[in-house]
Order: sequence, then C-alpha cells, then structure tokens
Amino acid sequence: MTTTVPTTPYQDQKPGTSGLRKKVPHFQQPNYIENFVQAIFDSLTGFEGQTLVVGGDGRFYNREVIQIVLRMAAANGFGRVLVGQGGILSTPAASNVIRKYGAFGGIILSASHNPGGPTEDFGIKYNTGNGGPAPESVTDAIYARTKVIDAYKIVTAPDVDIDVIGETFVEGMSVQVIDSVADYAALMETLFDFPAIRDLIGGGFRVVFDAMSAVTGPYALEIIGRRLGAGEDAIFNAVPLPDFGGHHPDPNLVHAHDLYQRMMAADAPDFGAASDGDGDRNLIIGKHIFVTPSDSLAMLAANAHLAPGYAAGLVGIARSMPTSGAADRVAEKLGIPLFETPTGWKFFGNLLDAGMATICGEESAGTGSDHVREKDGLWAVLLWLNILAKRVESVKAIAEAHWATYGRNYYARHDYEAIDTAAADALMAELRGKLATLPGTRIAGLEVASADDFAYTDPVDGSVSAKQGVRIGFVGGSRVVFRLSGTGTSGATLRVYIERYEPAGGDLAQETPQALAPLIAAAEAVADIVRHTGRTMPDIVT
Repeated sequence: MTTTVPTTPYQDQKPGTSGLRKKVPHFQQPNYIENFVQAIFDSLTGFEGQTLVVGGDGRFYNREVIQIVLRMAAANGFGRVLVGQGGILSTPAASNVIRKYGAFGGIILSASHNPGGPTEDFGIKYNTGNGGPAPESVTDAIYARTKVIDAYKIVTAPDVDIDVIGETFVEGMSVQVIDSVADYAALMETLFDFPAIRDLIGGGFRVVFDAMSAVTGPYALEIIGRRLGAGEDAIFNAVPLPDFGGHHPDPNLVHAHDLYQRMMAADAPDFGAASDGDGDRNLIIGKHIFVTPSDSLAMLAANAHLAPGYAAGLVGIARSMPTSGAADRVAEKLGIPLFETPTGWKFFGNLLDAGMATICGEESAGTGSDHVREKDGLWAVLLWLNILAKRVESVKAIAEAHWATYGRNYYARHDYEAIDTAAADALMAELRGKLATLPGTRIAGLEVASADDFAYTDPVDGSVSAKQGVRIGFVGGSRVVFRLSGTGTSGATLRVYIERYEPAGGDLAQETPQALAPLIAAAEAVADIVRHTGRTMPDIVT
C-alpha cells in the first residue's frame, strides 16, 4: 500500500560536487533521507515503469537506506530496481550497470574516500541515464525541491533480502538483486589484454592490491586474484566493512602507508595499487617509485594504445584544472585536444558523451575513460598492468622514459582539513582581491606571470562555471592553485596545488619536496595561510 507522509523540509540538503554528504547521525534525523530521495524523484520526469539502479560502498547505514529507496521507488512508479548483492556496487560498476541495462538512472550511496562508521560520513547522489553524476541543472532542481518539500511517498512492505541474487517484488515493482562484480569484470575483459597480463604475472611479476576494507575487494579478488592469476593473497583488506576496518579509505601516501612501505622495501613486489571507499580512485606505486595521479594520467594516455580497447587511439584527453599539465604535453604530441575542466567528474561527462575525449583524470587520484561515466580506480590499475605486460619494463623505467620524452611536472597537493569555514572563505576572498595586481610582482623570489580565478565554458552545452579556483602562474611555467573542496562533511578543506615544470634534459631526478620548496614558500606568502587558518603545515600532502 502506498502512503503519502507529511514532512517538513530541511534547509541543508544542497548536493555538492559528489552528492549530499553529512555525518551518519545527520542522515538519521526523521525523514532526512526520505525528503532527499523524494526531492530526487520530484525533480525527474518520465521514469514511470523505468529501471533504477541502487547500490553503494557498503559503509555504515547503506543497507538501511537501500530499503527506504526501494519502498519509495515503488511508491513513485518505477517498474524495476537493480540492486547490487549485499547493497554493494562500486561507483564505476554502478555507472556500467546503468548504461548496460538502459536504466533511467541510479542512486549511489557513498561518501567516496571519507571515513565510515556510526558517527562518520554517509553520502547519496543521483546519476543520470548516461551513467554519470547528475549535472548542475538537476542537482539545483533537487536542492530547490528539498527546501519546500511537504510530503513523500512510500509503500508499506517488508525488507527485501538483498543478499540473495534473484527477483522479488515490492508492490508490483520488480527488485532484481544482481551479482555486483560480474558485469564489471566482463567489461574489463573487453578493454584489456587479459592473456598478456596473465602471462606477465605467471612469469613471476608480483602484484599487490590494497582494497582498504572497501568496495573494490570483491572486484579485485575476482579480476586480479582469480582471472589474472595473482592469487587471492595478493589482495589485502579485501572484505568491505561498514567502518572500513577503522581506516580512512583514501588511497594516498598517508592512508595507504602500509602499501607504500611494502613497495619501498628491498624485497618489494613489482607493482602495488590501491583503491578507495567506493572504487573510483586509485593509487599506483611501482617498486621503489610512487607515480603521482597527474603523472599516471599522462603515462596512461601516452600508452593506452597498447590495450585492445584503445588500440584505435584517443580522440582527446581531459583533465581537471588543478591537475598538472603533464597530460597536456601528451595530447600535443598525439595531435589531439586537451580539455581543462573544473574539478568534478560531471564536467567530463559532456565531453565523453559528445565523443570529444577518451581518457580523463583528476589529480585527486581519479582516472577513467569513455567505458563508463565515472572515474574508475580498478580500470586504471588494469590499464597499468596491460601497459607493463606489453612494454615488459618496470614502472620506474616507464616513468623515467616518459619524463625524458615530455619533461617532468613536479607536483604536490597540500590539504588543510576541517578548517573554520569563515576563515577559509576569507582567505579565498582576500586572494581574489589581489589577482589584478599580482602579475609582474615577485613572491618569495618568484616572478608572477599570471593570476586569475578559473572559469569554464562547457564546449558542448555552453554552460559557464565560475570561481573554480585561484591560479597564480610564475615565469617559467610553475604555478600554485587554491580552491576549497566540496567533498568533506566538517568545516572547509583548503587545497593548495603546487606544480613546477622541468623540461626534458633538465634535472628530472629531484626529490619532489626540494623541487617545490620555493613554490611552497610562495603559496604561503601570497595566501597568508597561517594567519587565516592557524595551521603551520597541511594535514595531508599528496
């Protein structure tokens, strides 16, 4: 039976870059989830009898919210819901399922790389029929609806057993629990040369993968462990846990420190990788070498033709504005366009749908291609393995050869987390107020060549996104970028991106902190970070 339940709106349900993210207790407020889900449905048209995909990263509160979504989807007129077994679907796998089965859209329950648990983070976002995150026109409509919503629709029905593959019905709506891994693994087999990778691993090439007690554990076990022959013991932290085992499931050198230590040891494996809470980010470490996400994007693009799915070549490369310019030089050599977008995978979606780009990437460890409409951590790992199998060289040799050809972009990101929002806003406002007067001045001994607040005009639909980050460029091609992140749940996160370009033939073997030291000093001087935030050092350096 369908019931219309009166409700009172909340005024804080504005989706960010990756949906609505708050602490679990915040989501557990009366009708908080129901209001947001109903606002999603109220903002859409034409879904009567259509298919909805639902899944998440297995974090705390996922299972309960899935049951609410199922009952509300039935009440609102969907004809079918596809649910990942156990409520599990990595974000790229969910995108694939939406696309493969022609779904109207999907609801993904994840806070990505943020911690999980009863008092930690939860998230919910809507993906459209192309498999990608909803564009701003849709999220703006959802937010507008949340502010005035006065009722939601839900059916009275028992919980669906989402642990058993098969079909049941909720008030006439089909609920199909599907294998979370099968469709994704089948897609990967069409893109990569699995026999070549199996031969590489079978010849003694050692691979380790840290699933961080998060969603990619089952995917890595099936694909890397079984289909590629690395063995299940090559995957550690393989079981998804509601609290990620107490760990922070962000694949960077701080939170994946055990993997880093293992790869820097004398007897290190040949290749190490990790993925995050919902499976859309990646960490790549070769024996005795860490590959920055910006470099990884460039190296993958330069070698993608070695994988069957990309043998015809790339039509274009896209990167987020804070990502280093390493990929730009690859695009130039390949004679293809390079698109610089704001941070957020939804900006890549238009380019991919229009056939203007093939590979996309962000400095925040997200890389992907036109196979889905989300970044895809395991995809990047498999493309690296395909390249290694074809080139029969180490990760270090591939990286050094790349720098010798294209030059090297020394790069780091400094994160100042959970700082006072007002202080962060004041820092950015003060920076913006200086921009017009900075060119031609010197900061910490470096001459400023340019300064602006990045704005993006979408080449597909003409939409404009302003105030996407303050860029300060220096003579010689170095730069610092400042922006506030939209992925946290407490206070503000200030991200400072520091980049120095060293041409081919220059000093390509420096330690990154030393190479960037003058720029780090310039970033502090121009933004006065200590005065605004009280922080004398970043919380995380990646």
